[in-house]
Amino acid sequence: MQRLFKYLPIVFIIFPFFSPATVSSSMTEEAKPGETVKALKIEASETGVKANAAFEASKMGDMSDFDPANPVIPTGDTIKIALVASFSGPGALSGQVYWVSALWAVHDINKRGGILVDGKKKLVELIKADHMSKLDQCKKVTERMILHEKVRFLWGTNGGNMMKVINETANKHKVIVLNAGAGADSLMDATNFTRYSFMTMSSTEQAGRGYGYYYGQIRKKEKKFYILNPDYSSGHESADGFKKGLKEYYLEAQIVGEAYYKIYLTDFVPYLEKIKASGAEVIFTIAFPPDAGNLLKQARQMGGTLPFAHAFMDEPNLLHEVGIEGAKGLVQLSTMESTGNPYFKTPDQIKYYKTWNNLWQNKWKTPPYNSRLFEQGKGGISLYTASTYWLLSVIERAQSTAPEKIIKIWEGDTYQYANGKIVKMRACDHKVIQDFGLVEYVPPSEQKVSFNIPPYYWFKNASNAGPTFKIPAVKMLPHMDQKLDRCTGKNDWGE
Repeated sequence: MQRLFKYLPIVFIIFPFFSPATVSSSMTEEAKPGETVKALKIEASETGVKANAAFEASKMGDMSDFDPANPVIPTGDTIKIALVASFSGPGALSGQVYWVSALWAVHDINKRGGILVDGKKKLVELIKADHMSKLDQCKKVTERMILHEKVRFLWGTNGGNMMKVINETANKHKVIVLNAGAGADSLMDATNFTRYSFMTMSSTEQAGRGYGYYYGQIRKKEKKFYILNPDYSSGHESADGFKKGLKEYYLEAQIVGEAYYKIYLTDFVPYLEKIKASGAEVIFTIAFPPDAGNLLKQARQMGGTLPFAHAFMDEPNLLHEVGIEGAKGLVQLSTMESTGNPYFKTPDQIKYYKTWNNLWQNKWKTPPYNSRLFEQGKGGISLYTASTYWLLSVIERAQSTAPEKIIKIWEGDTYQYANGKIVKMRACDHKVIQDFGLVEYVPPSEQKVSFNIPPYYWFKNASNAGPTFKIPAVKMLPHMDQKLDRCTGKNDWGE
C-alpha cells in the first residue's frame, strides 16, 4: 500500500458523486493557462490503485433549484443525518459553511431518487443541531437527535472538545459519526477511539508535519518560526506536529517563540508584539474563524508583514479586507485544492465549478450565502462536500443504515473523487491516508497558474491560490496510537 499511495495526486473536486464502480485514474495531461482544457486520459494501469467507489459526473442531478437558505428538506421515512455544529454564537460561521457543503451532496442524492437501503429507496434528510459551542448543549442536542429525532448518522463539527462529546454520545447509542470538522489526534487514540466514528479530515499533528516538510524540503528559505495557536487539543497537537516536521525535514529551523491563546480572543496585540520582538520570519497558526480573521487583520493593522502558515485564513471576505498585499505570501496546507497547476484539468471540473458559481451569482440572495465566502465553493467547503459524498457512498454500498454494516464497508475503504484523488480509511483507527498540497497566495495577476479559465484569477482584489506543491502521503502519514489494541504491531499504513 505504501508504494501505491506514494504517488497519489492531491486534488480539489467541488462536486463529487459516487457509484459502486471499481476504477482508478492518473492525470496524464495538463492544460496551460489560456489553452482549451482537454479531458484527461484515465489509465488504471499507471498507478495500480483501485478504488471501491468512484465519482461519475454523468449521474449528477439537476441542482438548479439548490438554495442553502431555502432548502428542500424531505420528511417521513428518510435516512436522517444530524449536522451537529455551532449555528449560533461566536462560531456560527462554521455551521453555515458545514450546512451548505453537506446539503449540496444530500440535495444531489435526493435529486437522483435517494439511496436503496433495506430494500427500499429513501431520500436523505439533513437536520440542523446547534451545539452553540457549549459542551453541555452539545451533549443535550446530540442525545435529542438520537433519541427523539431518530437520526442514524451524526455529522460534526467545529472544535475537538465538541467532537469528543459527539463521539462519546454516539458510541453509547451505537450511531455512526462522520467527523469532517475536527482533526485532534486524541479523538482517535487508545483512550477515546470509538468504532462508530470516522475522521475524514486530516489530523492536526499530521498537518503540522506537512508544513515542516514544505519549509524544509520545498521552500528552503525562512528559518525562524513562531507558533501561535488556540489553547485546546488541536492547537497543541498541530504545534507538536509542526515541531516534529521541522526536526524531521528542516534541522536548520528554529522555533523562536510559542504561545497559546483562549478561543474566541478579540485582542491579539500583546501576542503580536512578542512575535515582532522575537525575530520570527513566519507565524504558524491553526486559528479558525473568527479568531483567524482577527489575528490577520490586527497583524496587518500594526504594520506587520510576516507571512502566516495557516489553516483557516482563506475566508474570502477576510482576504478582501486585508487586500492584495495583506494576504500575499500566506501559505496553506490543503487536503483538497492542489493537483499541481493548473486547477481545472477537465471539462467536467469546469462544469461543476460553474454550476456552483452560477447558483451563487444568480440564486443565493440570502446572507451569509450571498457573500464572497461561498462564491467559489473551494477550501473547506470542498472537503466537507466530499466527505458527505463519501458517507453517502458507504450507505449506498452497504444498502443499509445498520451501524455494523456501515463499519464493515468503511473500514479500509478507498474512495475516488472525479479527478482521480484516492483516499483510504485506515481500518484500525479510522483516520484517512491521502496526499496533500501546499498552496501559496499570490496577487491576481499571478493566479492564472492556478485559475486557468477566464478571468484567470480567483479574485480581482485579493491574493489567493497561485503556485501549488504536492506532498505525498508517505511524507505525512497520520499518527497512529500503538496503545490502541486495534493498531498494535501495525505500521503507519495500517498494515
